[in-house]
This record gives sequence, C-alpha cells and structure tokens, in this order.
Amino acid sequence: MGNVALKGIDSDTKAVPRSRAFTTRLEEIRLDDHGKSERDAALPRDRNEGRHPSQRILFVTPEIADFVKVGGLGDVSSALPRALAAHHDIRILMPAYREVRNSALNIRRVGRLPAHAGLPACELGEMTCADGMVIYVLLCPELYERDGGPYGTGPGGYGSGGWEDNDVRFARLSLAAAQIAAGQAGLDWRPQLLHLNDWSCGLAPAYLAWMGHKVPSVFTIHNLAYQGLFDRSRCAALGIPESAFHIEGVEYYDRLSFMKAGIVYASHVTTVSATYAREITTPEFGCGLDGLLRCKAQQGRLSGIPNGIDDSWDPRTDAHLVQAFSANDWRGKRANADYVRHRFGLAPSAGPLFAMVSRMVHQKGVDLVIEAAPSIVQAGGQLVFIGSGERRVEAQLDRLAERYPGAVGTYIGFDEYEARCIYAGSDFLLMPSRFEPCGLSQMYAQRFGSLPIAHRTGGLADTIENGVTGFLFEGANLASFMQALQQAFSVYHSTELFYAMRRAAMTGRYHWRQSIAPYTQLYRRICNEADVEVQQAG
Repeated sequence: MGNVALKGIDSDTKAVPRSRAFTTRLEEIRLDDHGKSERDAALPRDRNEGRHPSQRILFVTPEIADFVKVGGLGDVSSALPRALAAHHDIRILMPAYREVRNSALNIRRVGRLPAHAGLPACELGEMTCADGMVIYVLLCPELYERDGGPYGTGPGGYGSGGWEDNDVRFARLSLAAAQIAAGQAGLDWRPQLLHLNDWSCGLAPAYLAWMGHKVPSVFTIHNLAYQGLFDRSRCAALGIPESAFHIEGVEYYDRLSFMKAGIVYASHVTTVSATYAREITTPEFGCGLDGLLRCKAQQGRLSGIPNGIDDSWDPRTDAHLVQAFSANDWRGKRANADYVRHRFGLAPSAGPLFAMVSRMVHQKGVDLVIEAAPSIVQAGGQLVFIGSGERRVEAQLDRLAERYPGAVGTYIGFDEYEARCIYAGSDFLLMPSRFEPCGLSQMYAQRFGSLPIAHRTGGLADTIENGVTGFLFEGANLASFMQALQQAFSVYHSTELFYAMRRAAMTGRYHWRQSIAPYTQLYRRICNEADVEVQQAG
C-alpha cells in the first residue's frame, strides 16, 4: 500500500475547531503550583490501612517486574498485589528462575511439594521484599534455571522460541498453587483464594477440582491470544484425567488448552478492561473461546477490572528521567526530548517527536506505523522505536532508520531507563494495536505528557478520551490511522490546545488504588459463595 499523504499539514500553526463541550472538558482540569490536579488529589487512598486483612490470597504469576518481565503482566504482578496488601494478606507464587536465584534477596526453604504423574517434586522457597511483600518461589532447577526468558528463547519467549517443555514447566507451577491451597506444602499459611494469571496458571483451578478441594479462584485473562496449547497426548504426563478431555473441559479443537482450563474451572474470570471483557465474547476477538466466554458473562462470572499504574510514574520525582518536570513547567520535558534525540541519533528539530514503546509484533500494528513513517517524516515529525519481537519486523525497523537518518531511530531490545525517558521526551505515543486487552503504555505516556494515538479497542478505548487526553481512531487500517496523525499534527501546531491536552492527559491518572474496591468486592463475593456451597454440601 502506498503512502497516504498528511494533507493540510505544514509548518504553520493551524486553527483547530473546538466545541463548547470540548473546551469545557479541558477547562475542568485545575492544577496547583506543583502540577497536581484536584482529580489527582481526590484519588481514593488506603482507608483500610492497618485494619485486619479481609482474605488470605495467593497471587500466582509466571513473571514479575522485580526480577523478570516480558510484558505488561510483569508490571501488573509487581504492582497489583502491593496495592491490595493494605486490605488483604496477599502473597505471590512464581517460578525460581535464574534471575530470582541470583537476586539479592535471601531464599528460605519452607516446604516441599510432592510429585504428581510426570511432574517432578519441588521445594518451595520464601523471600521477603524490602516492602514486606512475601514471594514464594518454586525451586526446580531443571525446569526454571536456564538462559532465556520465562517462556523461551524467542522474541518474548513465544511461538517457535518457546521452551519445548513449557507444558511441564507451567503445569508444575499450576499444581504448586493447587497443592499450597490444599494444604499439602507444609506451610503454616494457607490461602482462602487463588488469583491466577493467564494460560501459564490455567491448570491450577482444574487440579483443585480433580483433587476434590473447593478453594475459590479468580482467573485473569491478560491476553486471550496466547492460550498455552499442547498435544492431547501430554495429558497423562501432566496428571490430567482422561475424563477432563472434552468440550466442556480442557479440550480445544482436539488439543489441550491451559487457557480454557482456567476459564472452565475458575470461580470467576476477569480481564483487564471492561471493553476487552465485552470484546472477547465476540467471534472477532474471542479466539475460538467466545461461546464459552459468553456463557460465563451470562452467568455473571466474567468481568473487566482495569489495570493501573503506581506512584513511580510521576514526572516530578522519577529518578530515571534526565530532568524532572510538571504540567506547569515544561523545561524538564524538553530536556528529556533533547536526550532522546541525541540517544537515537536524531537531528535537532522543532517538529513533533513520535514514539513507539512496544513488543514489535503484528498485534501492535507496527506495520501501520512503518507504512505511515514516510509521511510523518515528510511532515516534519521524527520517530523513535524501542522494543523487540518478530525478527522480520525488527529488520524492517532497522531498514527504516537507515532510510531516514536523523529522523528515525530504533533500539531493538528493552531498557527501563530509556523507555521512561522516551515517554517523558516524546510528544505522541503510537499504539495502533489491532487489539489491546488493557495496555499500560498509554497510561505511562499520559502521565508523562505524551499524547497517545491509538486504535479504539480494549483498554485503549477505556483510558483515552478522544481529543482530550489523546486520539482514538476507528478500525485498524492505514487510512484511519493517518487521519488520527493528521489531527495530532494540527493540535501540535495549535500550541494552546496542545498544552491543554497535555495537562489533561497528565492529570487523568489511572492508579492501582482504583482497582482495590472491585477486586475486594469480587474476592469477598466468591469466598462467600464457596462458604455457602460447603455448608450446603455438609
């Protein structure tokens, strides 16, 4: 497809029409001298701090940003349990990867988990973080201590780069969660509820059911596209009863699906935005599981609770940044932009700086950005990319940078310091994702005054107010994307409006505190339901 021209964009300031409602919406933002809004100050605080915790919860995850992170799940696993800790006795379970074993935290052996079918026995370690968060780690060197990522050696550890024994590795993690919940780990602590994350934890509620233990569970879908599919012949080795391999169990088109197991056997299924919770009940986004998910929704057992960001994402205090800044002082933002341009070999410019901080895969719409890049550069913009993914896409980005020296820069890989500086230094963040369960990058960008340009889907639709805190376009196609880019250029050249949108974005904060109440209500509800079920059975 040829380039679509950015019509009507030049170096002159453009007048952008504004409705009365739009102007009023921007004027709602009132900032104090430190760049903090009334809405920001009104965020719910930890009112129950110091009270007796409500539930004992084991939060099970394959990754956590403290030690190893592939995507947004790593950030969620680090932040959400900490946000909930003021209200619950919540602890984390994860594999003891090499990065975990090599960390500065002491690992105390506290239990042993028996073997089952073809899954080996493991030891259970306990670590306590500086903030008091307790993390149980599954000690099984032959499964977890290897070079590479949590899922494999490929881009993000997915696809052809995944470990061949991932079925054993994550069945063992799921079984460990079930054994701890069943009181088989030798611990002096036993959870009342399991909170399980994505396909790698999907067998945990199934193991509990097969063991005859009625421990309630929440299963959170972070990305339905990654389902943990394996050959049906693996069931026996994983301790999956033959009677469970059917359409209402773990069978998915004659294969074993860890994701489907989690959906079928968990007490309640959540996903990470209200829009995505609706989308996955449709054939377009349901990945072949839309029928099952529609049934869950009709039963009231599917809901969307949005992710958030923590207090570290504050441009006034973030130590990663070249210079701090606020919504009333843009000097620091300009300093970060200068750093990014220098770091990526870009020429000094008065034009807008566009950024993409992402896994470089088809889902994220990188191909649309590559197609739009010549028009962006021609209109006076510059682009920086940071991330890794499909080798073909990485090669295309490298060629793009070679084609436009001084205007396009790439970093294949990921670096937290560089990523934060990019959020802080860029004017616009590009997120033309074909689907996006929640997305965290748009929230990071907004907090740092970078306006996201995104496809209206999933969590992007829930967290970006079109024309106020960013730009949304309909349909993941080049023509729609180019129209959104044209709007962004127009706003950039309308200085007053551009800064008003920046301020609105910086104060439209999505914090983890906003997730505490819905999760607490959900935990309480399914624990009460489980208690009633036990009483009726007795």
